Amino acid sequence: MSKPAIQADGGGVVFTAKIVPGSSRTTVSGILDNMIKIRVAAPPEKGKANECLIAFLARQLGVKRNAIDIIAGQTHPVKHVRVAGISAAMLLDRLGLGKQGTT
Repeated sequence: MSKPAIQADGGGVVFTAKIVPGSSRTTVSGILDNMIKIRVAAPPEKGKANECLIAFLARQLGVKRNAIDIIAGQTHPVKHVRVAGISAAMLLDRLGLGKQGTT
C-alpha cells in the first residue's frame, strides 16, 4: 500500500489530497498515489467543494476551520492542504488511515 506524502510545516502539516466532488457523502476513501483521497458531497462550483473539504477536515481533525488552508489547487482536484496544530501521526489517525507512514 502506498504512503501519503505528509510534511511537517511549522507547528502543523502539509499534505496532498485528491478531491472527488459530487459524491453521495463526504468521507476519506484511502490513499491514491501518495495522496489522501477524499470524497466530498458538494459540487465543484463556486468554491463549494473547497468549503465542504475544509469543514469536513476541521470536524475530523478536531481543529478550527481557520487552522486549515488550501495552499495550492484551489480550482484543481489535487490540492495541497496545510493544517496547523497537528502532527502527521495525528492527521493519519484522525482520518482513519492509521500508521500508513510519512515522508
